[in-house]
Amino acid sequence: MNLTLEEGELLVKMARRAIEKYLREGVIDTPPADLKELFYEPCGVFVTLNKIVGTAGREQRELRGCIGFPEPIKPLASALIEAAVAAAVEDPRFPPVTLDELDSIVIDVSVLTPPKPIDVDDRKKLPSMIKIGRDGLIVERGFNRGLLLPQVAVEEKWDAETFLSYTCIKAGLPPGCWQDKKTRIYSFQAIVFEETSPNGVVRRLELG
Repeated sequence: MNLTLEEGELLVKMARRAIEKYLREGVIDTPPADLKELFYEPCGVFVTLNKIVGTAGREQRELRGCIGFPEPIKPLASALIEAAVAAAVEDPRFPPVTLDELDSIVIDVSVLTPPKPIDVDDRKKLPSMIKIGRDGLIVERGFNRGLLLPQVAVEEKWDAETFLSYTCIKAGLPPGCWQDKKTRIYSFQAIVFEETSPNGVVRRLELG
């Protein structure tokens, strides 16, 4: 799926509206009636919330919630709204976002391609098949599963091997488990749109 900046802006605004409506009324929002057909296509999507902290000129972003759908199992608009609300109130790592907090939170929306398995006989070659800034990763083994979006590796300045190790950790597995063939590795790509300030201008994030 390819999205214009205008379409990305709409997704981010829909996410913010959904969170605000839920925090005010306890109601899950419905998608606008006049959306383009592409917003009803099944698509994976994640919503990330970052809180702006610090004084002017020294602001930093702290993760405040991130939840989504890795696979294209729901229409994009519906998945976005569900993910936005869940990121605000259901991420087990954080207490629920309050309405007052929302004015200090920036939202980004990542629209995902379907995950594809990375098949390689020699697991030592696996890092060479991953491009930082292009690929996100999913690690699966048994009931354990972990996902990291492509922008995480860019923000943390990881190389591919480190990215693999931290995705294993996210799955609750040892960092080196990606070297075991019993561990399944998937990659995906993302188009990311983010607010530059709370409820502010939306830009497309260039990861490469």
